[in-house]
Amino acid sequence: MNHQQLNFLDHAVLIGYFALILVVSLYLIIKEKKTSTANASSDYFLGGKNLSWFVIGASLFASNIGSEHLVGLAGAGAAGDFPAAQFEILAAFMLLLLGWLFVPLYLRSGVFTMPQFLERRYGPWARNYLTWVSILGYVITKIALTITAGGIIFTTLMGIDFWTGAIIVVVATGVYTIFGGLKVVVYTDMIQMFILLGGSIALSFYGLDALGGWSEVEKLTAPNYTSLWRPLSDPDFPWTGILFGAPILGVWYWCTDQFIVQRVLAARNIDQARKGTIFAAYLKMLPLFIFVVPGLIAYALSVQAGSNFSFPLENGEVLYDAALPMLTMQLLPAGLRGLVVAGLIAALMSSLSSVFNSCSTLFTIDVYQRLKPETSEKQLVKVGRIATGILVILGLAWIPLLDLLEGGLFQKLQSIQSYISPPIASVFLLGVFSKRITAKGAKYALLSGAVLGATRLILELNKTILPTSLSWYVDINFLHFALLLFLICTLVLVVVSISESAPNFEKIKSLLYSRNNSEPKQGTNILLSIGLFMVIGVLWIVFS
Repeated sequence: MNHQQLNFLDHAVLIGYFALILVVSLYLIIKEKKTSTANASSDYFLGGKNLSWFVIGASLFASNIGSEHLVGLAGAGAAGDFPAAQFEILAAFMLLLLGWLFVPLYLRSGVFTMPQFLERRYGPWARNYLTWVSILGYVITKIALTITAGGIIFTTLMGIDFWTGAIIVVVATGVYTIFGGLKVVVYTDMIQMFILLGGSIALSFYGLDALGGWSEVEKLTAPNYTSLWRPLSDPDFPWTGILFGAPILGVWYWCTDQFIVQRVLAARNIDQARKGTIFAAYLKMLPLFIFVVPGLIAYALSVQAGSNFSFPLENGEVLYDAALPMLTMQLLPAGLRGLVVAGLIAALMSSLSSVFNSCSTLFTIDVYQRLKPETSEKQLVKVGRIATGILVILGLAWIPLLDLLEGGLFQKLQSIQSYISPPIASVFLLGVFSKRITAKGAKYALLSGAVLGATRLILELNKTILPTSLSWYVDINFLHFALLLFLICTLVLVVVSISESAPNFEKIKSLLYSRNNSEPKQGTNILLSIGLFMVIGVLWIVFS
């Protein structure tokens, strides 16, 4: 895993990657200036609402897959946590839900952000809640984690100082995001998707070749190493948590989070948006094979007789997360090593650019424009660019504080997303399906979820000194907890709503369906969706 293994050809590939991103970004920025319309804010924040299905699908996939995601999935495969791939497979169902249920509502309403949509259904309080929860969550977790992952990649694989690597990634990503807006973000995402897939496929191919084929994987691993299912007693991935808890988190992330949904909001029309979600759903079948399986191959190589492949130790424990960089440096020839490293950098840059753009959109539309509604279109774009620049600075400023969050606290901060998502999923789902749900019900459901989730987080941080009477609350599997929290929030939502008079749904309907956006026949999309269900069924049977 020595960075000196990266030779001239590898560095040439990396330089070529950065040059390609720079050229494409400059081209799109110059083109955008020449073809700018009166709707400058729509052009900047939603790519002129003219994106096609392929660009949308590629961007949905690339922005979701971060470097820490890549390394973590390979590490899960090596550690025998094969069911981690279920989160990728189940994402396909959530993308279909986004395309078939939510896309028509979002596009017909003409909103720029998810808090905006929530306001039209429930009122200003719900909008404020989702706006600040999203912004704080992005800054504290996604931005800091992605920047940190970038610094680690540069240090581990290229021997570049952590801070130098982090600054290179942040500045390069920040510049094209600030000047280009969403259109540049999604088109660079598309390029990064191809690089990411190319490097990962090469890794799987060379790994299986070195091992001697898939039969060797099966021979050298226990049966549960290649099983997507675990018993109810499993502490990490019980089948009940996978089937009933994980979808709750998926609804929030894939169907209501600005980070993801902004891509479909920028679609040319409903049909293109839906096709984009279906395309992305098929792409989500790939991580099992190109991210998790390489980790499994790394484990098999480490136990193969006569193999020199072995995992490093950290504090006496096997460091399975090293699977991806180890395979890259020890198996791949020159050039392809550079491609995989470029893929890792591409993954973190696409995630970072997406969160920068989404966060600046939330601040500009849901905070600034509401305070100053008379702001011009050009001024909104200027504010969005300044907000992105501030986010870049905040992300860098947050990194030194990560050293103070050792001992798992930073991971706990990440887990808060699991605790805030069930109430948000509940108010979105029930608000769409039932006209009887009220704004007061949504408010109490969101507050109840926030209190219960924050309580769980606080108790986790103090687990060592907890009395036995409270330890059960912390020991609930996080997927089971997500399901429990969703059910409680739904109960609060329904009970509070039926205890007061019904809302004026005609008024709500007029706000939610303020635009007429006709759809062509959906025969192809229906067949593709059915085909996806069949693919998932086959995967579940083969890897059972």
